[in-house]
Amino acid sequence: QACPRLRTPRLPVWLCSASGRHGVLFGTDSRLVSDWKAERVFHLYFYSGQQEQTKTAHLTIDTHSHHWDEDHSEDPSSPGKRRPAVEMAIRTKWAGATVSWNGTDPFF
Repeated sequence: QACPRLRTPRLPVWLCSASGRHGVLFGTDSRLVSDWKAERVFHLYFYSGQQEQTKTAHLTIDTHSHHWDEDHSEDPSSPGKRRPAVEMAIRTKWAGATVSWNGTDPFF
């Protein structure tokens, strides 16, 4: 039988897998698992253990960004508009959210 904390963690944790590579996306704010109001602007961290990642990536998620702020002149499938798999995974929970990598080059 699984421990209750494995079924309902105190902190948000997600395991990610894309293109055969694995990583952990996690937050340090316990309100994210219990209070939907905390989901406005918040921080998540991503660690993959891959050679190209030298430190944990600090991501800022804004779920109330405005889609009209984006540049729509580019085709969404063009290389300039493609998004990292981690961002796409985040958007499966928070559709339309913007993700800031805070100075880290996006990877994964």
